[in-house]
Amino acid sequence: MEKYKKYYGVIAFLVIVLILLLGAYKIIAPKIEEMNNQKSTIEAKQKELSDKKQKLEIVKKKIKRIRESIVTSQKKIYSPVESDLGNDTLFFTLYSDLIEMVHSNSVKIKAIDYVYNPESDKFVEFGKDVYFVCDVNMELVSNYVNLGKLIQDIYQYPYYIRINELDIKPYEKDKKILLTSLSLRLYAHTAPEAEDGTPATASEAVEMPLEGAETALPQ
Repeated sequence: MEKYKKYYGVIAFLVIVLILLLGAYKIIAPKIEEMNNQKSTIEAKQKELSDKKQKLEIVKKKIKRIRESIVTSQKKIYSPVESDLGNDTLFFTLYSDLIEMVHSNSVKIKAIDYVYNPESDKFVEFGKDVYFVCDVNMELVSNYVNLGKLIQDIYQYPYYIRINELDIKPYEKDKKILLTSLSLRLYAHTAPEAEDGTPATASEAVEMPLEGAETALPQ
């Protein structure tokens, strides 16, 4: 035994080191596991965010194609059934249809306002007595599918509606929710159409750089 005494110190040192290593492992292992879990969570969130961005880009491209189709389409401008209607009455029909389209697609309206006859519009500049123009500005809350359906309904609406602005942003706390700023311009004749399909008050409009509802509208 005497010959092994000289190794007692080394053995004791190794035992202490082993104990320290086991203690360190017990302390560090949960931290490493937690870090790995966090890394997996971050990677999953990054993948989810990437997927949502791809879906958003698809929606934006689809909406862009629809907007381009609207720009090149030659839709009819709304004409009232009766004459001598005020702007509020003309606006009400188109406005009601628009709100119905929003509600029918389960899109929530966060805020809304409107402006009559914006001065920048050519119809207002050259023919405010013949044409009524109204900008409707809305803040909307929806998902990807319902927003796409709403834009499709606007495109399919039988009367001309111009999309002035469309700004889409995912909600920070839930990327599946979209916050959308949508500005639309509504057009209407100020009087019923005559039998030949022209507005009853449009006799003076022949001299204006506007050729009627069936031609390409100013963008």
